[in-house]
Amino acid sequence: MVNEPPPRPSFRPLALMAALMVATAWPARANDSAAELSIGGLQFVRTNDVAMESEDLRIALDKVSVRYQFANITNKPVTLTVAFPLPDIDLSEADNIALPSNDPVNFVDFETKVDGSPAPLTIDQRAMIGDKDVSAQLRQFKLPLLPIGSQEIRVADLPATIRTRLVDDGLLMPAGMSDNGRQQYAPGWVTRTSAVRQQVFPPARTVVVEHQYRPSVGSSADTILRASLRRTSALSPEVARYRKQYCVTDAFLAELDKRAGDGQANSAKLQERRISYVLKTGANWAGPIRSFKLTIDAGGSDRLVSFCQGRLKASSAGGTPEYTASDFKPVTDLKILVIGKF
Repeated sequence: MVNEPPPRPSFRPLALMAALMVATAWPARANDSAAELSIGGLQFVRTNDVAMESEDLRIALDKVSVRYQFANITNKPVTLTVAFPLPDIDLSEADNIALPSNDPVNFVDFETKVDGSPAPLTIDQRAMIGDKDVSAQLRQFKLPLLPIGSQEIRVADLPATIRTRLVDDGLLMPAGMSDNGRQQYAPGWVTRTSAVRQQVFPPARTVVVEHQYRPSVGSSADTILRASLRRTSALSPEVARYRKQYCVTDAFLAELDKRAGDGQANSAKLQERRISYVLKTGANWAGPIRSFKLTIDAGGSDRLVSFCQGRLKASSAGGTPEYTASDFKPVTDLKILVIGKF
């Protein structure tokens, strides 16, 4: 199995929204911004025995779907460990992360099929504080490892003795005061989730693996790229980061200015959506991906999309943007920016 840990979520959007509120005198609202998690496709051990014939990746705001075709290039069966790496969830920041689902285990609602038949993965979930596994301590008090949705922990309802024990063990951390002066607490652990299975690739035959899940979509109620904001000196480092990370062109900004104008207020009510997709693990095969296709569905032709396409070539067929490459070896991950009305 790939031993590289999944990427940690980036909370730059929170710093961005703080800067926007200073620049525009907006009132602070908890839902102004949410950070996206970096999630990708299936991962396998690095191998020279199996080649990826094709990968058809479709990214939409509500679903990511991938169709792979693999070919065993040896004359004997090859068994590989298949993993779907879910990102670590730092619960001290969980309120600011865009979690796609309230399922406390499969929080991206992923599904996998092999040759058309469901192929579930075995999920292992642990609670960690640093390198220490604290799952058993949480289970002792009948507390969920990922407290979201119906599993959310109501600290105020916990017996005082248990609450004190959790604080002493570092499982709960002080998190400010409530309006009535009561101490608030936040979980102090990181939830680590892994999903794995064994897959056999028979010789001289193609195996089709299909995979879909709900992506973690970052959001902001405005966009830093509006003319009145991007020309603010205090925001210039963030604007430069956006332009580099999403390969934002002058033509993209010109179209945005046409729609948004240059007024201080966001009168056009444009918002941001951001998706981060881990693509580099597609380089684990015997040779490059022979045929790669990326489709980006922004949910409407009136929305602006920007990302770094590298050597991917845009296709003019149809209304939904498609990008293709032959003998493709991904060297960077995808960072996709969508601006429009939602």
